[in-house]
Amino acid sequence: MLAVNGVFKTFNRGTVNEKMALHNVNLHLKEGDFVTLIGGNGTGKSTLLNCIAGVHEVDAGSIIIDGRDVTKLPEHKRAGILGRVFQDPMEGTAANMWLEENMALAFRRGQKRTLKWGISGKERELYRTLLSRLELGLENRLNVKVGMLSGGQRQAVTLLMAILKRPKLLLLDEHTAALDPKTAVKVLALTDKFIRQEKLTTLMVTHNMRDAIRFGNRLVMMHEGRILLDIEGEAKQKLTVEDLLQRFGQASGAEFAHDRVLLS
Repeated sequence: MLAVNGVFKTFNRGTVNEKMALHNVNLHLKEGDFVTLIGGNGTGKSTLLNCIAGVHEVDAGSIIIDGRDVTKLPEHKRAGILGRVFQDPMEGTAANMWLEENMALAFRRGQKRTLKWGISGKERELYRTLLSRLELGLENRLNVKVGMLSGGQRQAVTLLMAILKRPKLLLLDEHTAALDPKTAVKVLALTDKFIRQEKLTTLMVTHNMRDAIRFGNRLVMMHEGRILLDIEGEAKQKLTVEDLLQRFGQASGAEFAHDRVLLS
């Protein structure tokens, strides 16, 4: 479903601030894989997601999604096959539009734009049914502006919008990092439920080692722009934070020292 082949990405090339963010990254996801991606700050996690999404153009290598080479495709031309939820709850939705209008934008993604915008009664009922899956009572608030929702409610809506058209690949970029711990747990539970129900191929960046171990069928760890560990199957099921830190040290020859990950 996803093939990242020999990808390199350098920022500020030729300047004193030159930074190689990705160094010969190879990552293959089979259909239905739920991969958690972890690593310290500056290891290339978000850069990798941005390259897959088309936000950044790669310097070398290729990116193939569902058998289609998208390496040279701009971001907007990949949007039809990708779902994405960002770290900031303010992204991914239109704050000044009603909830039902946001749902309509997601539902009509990839369709030809026309002057006809009105939301039919049939559509409205569909949105109520879909929103009821969140179990937040939002199915009764279709005419509230999304900017009036809490961060957790908004992130849950963004998640629902991202999977509405069943994307070929779902990208989650630390999508619970800006939420309070209690809300983050709820959004993660929804995430796991939707991915399982829809059998979505997913790549989730997280800063939380326990979440990286708990969720998904594979765990990938990055370090200095490279994939250092790729753990799946029974090995992942038995993995603990202590085991992960030990394996990181053995593979990198360094001590993991990113406090935000260690203390989560």
